[in-house]
Amino acid sequence: QVQFVESGGGLVEPGGSLTLSCLASGIIFSSYPMGWYRQVPGKQRESVAFIRNGGRSTDYATFVKGRFTISRDNAKNMLYLQMNSLKPEDTADYYCNVVPTKNAWWGQGTQVTVSS
Repeated sequence: QVQFVESGGGLVEPGGSLTLSCLASGIIFSSYPMGWYRQVPGKQRESVAFIRNGGRSTDYATFVKGRFTISRDNAKNMLYLQMNSLKPEDTADYYCNVVPTKNAWWGQGTQVTVSS
């Protein structure tokens, strides 16, 4: 059974930083490109960042480029998202999934709230 468990969210002030983690199980993690996604209640889920299998190629949504960094540790089945210079509009539930996403593989997500 495939499972993604996200963690690391929380409440942070504007301009602050957080690092999100995603532990994958039930798949050969190194075989999949991975992504971070976010969703605000009532809105569609959107892609935030992408990383290829080996971790050398990444891409970011325009609204996080230069502030967020995606990385992975294939030996540990872990995906990370370093988020700097956080803005109130980054407030959302954050999820990890493969690219392209598989609906059955969404986890519970981790909540990020950026507020003073």
